[in-house]
Amino acid sequence: MKIAIGGKGGVGKTLLAALLARAFAESGYSVIAIDADPDGNLAATLGFPHAEQITPISEMSALIEERTGAKPGESGGFFKLNPKVDDLPDEYSREHHGIRLMVMGRLKKGGSGCYCPENALLRALVTHLLLARDEVIILDMEAGIEHLGRATARAVDKLIVVVEPGRRSVDSAYRVFQLAKDIGLENVAVVGNKVRGPEDREFLVSSLAGFEFLGFIPYDQAIVDADMASLSLLEASQPVSQAVGDVYQALLATGAARAR
Repeated sequence: MKIAIGGKGGVGKTLLAALLARAFAESGYSVIAIDADPDGNLAATLGFPHAEQITPISEMSALIEERTGAKPGESGGFFKLNPKVDDLPDEYSREHHGIRLMVMGRLKKGGSGCYCPENALLRALVTHLLLARDEVIILDMEAGIEHLGRATARAVDKLIVVVEPGRRSVDSAYRVFQLAKDIGLENVAVVGNKVRGPEDREFLVSSLAGFEFLGFIPYDQAIVDADMASLSLLEASQPVSQAVGDVYQALLATGAARAR
């Protein structure tokens, strides 16, 4: 199964990605978790030791130059648009508790048509992970879906948009839905997070009428407290873990999960 997770910053994408990665790994699946959100912290959330020392692929200057033929930061020159990347998941991933992790780093942004060696390598790597790998791939993305394109959209079994009760979060979700539609990504579903009760749930369902909901994750102050104390978020809240377990089961029920 190839799962992409997006949504407005701060809604809980990274915690959902981490808990889903653990659920798949504990069920015997081979899992690669991809941190494609420069503001995210998937390594730390998954409990990787020395997470702050992991260098993103986009900052590996020597690797970028070796694979693309151009130095990072260069634009307008000649470089390989389809660099060799098939060996990178094995060479540059880290493993912890049965989950392999790759940290992508930031896509360079600029004017229309902006492209550079870093972007070429990252996009080629994401394409390879989604199209050529047999593992469960869980992609924790930025608020948008910048790492995806038309070439990879068909490989995504499910784009999960995480939404919290609030108009700005809902509006952001609609923007992600539109971006997904623009690239032909149709397997889109919603997970409601930080739900305090029936009114929050009803607000999300009514605001996102017509969209598939995979589940609802309750608000739990224990998550906030654990984060402030630098404790493991994965073990902080049984209600949250149980709700994500329900999301995991809903994903399996779609029939999109491939053989272990």
